[in-house]
Amino acid sequence: MLTIDSATYEQIVAHARRDHPDEACGVVAGPEGSDRPVRFIPMLNAAMSPTFYEFDSGDLFRLYKEMDERDEVPVVIYHSHTATEAYPSRTDVKLAQEPDAHYVLVSTRNGADSPTYDGEVEFRSYRIVDGVVTEEEVRIVPAYDQPAQ
Repeated sequence: MLTIDSATYEQIVAHARRDHPDEACGVVAGPEGSDRPVRFIPMLNAAMSPTFYEFDSGDLFRLYKEMDERDEVPVVIYHSHTATEAYPSRTDVKLAQEPDAHYVLVSTRNGADSPTYDGEVEFRSYRIVDGVVTEEEVRIVPAYDQPAQ
């Protein structure tokens, strides 16, 4: 199960809406061994594509170096789908290289890209290990010391 605070959830959704029609992508880092996503790090989609995302290799290298210096790991790796459901594509599965990470997908299809959209946003989380995709429950909490909404 992914437990995420509402502020970080909102930042991920806002990033997906802002970058639409291109896919948005980023990482939420957390203390090593905690499974707690606390530091939101939006990244540039180097592919600048509505159907594919790619982290810039230099940015990714710097991010991993910084996380290493801070004793952090990528707890959440997120991206958006602009025209399809929030489910990992074959390419997403192939690129998933962090077996301990939660892979979050946000769909901005059907008007969910609009800042004034008040409908339900499709926000789903998966574990992807050795090509096997397992959906997991998402629990949104106001803060990490408070119960789920």
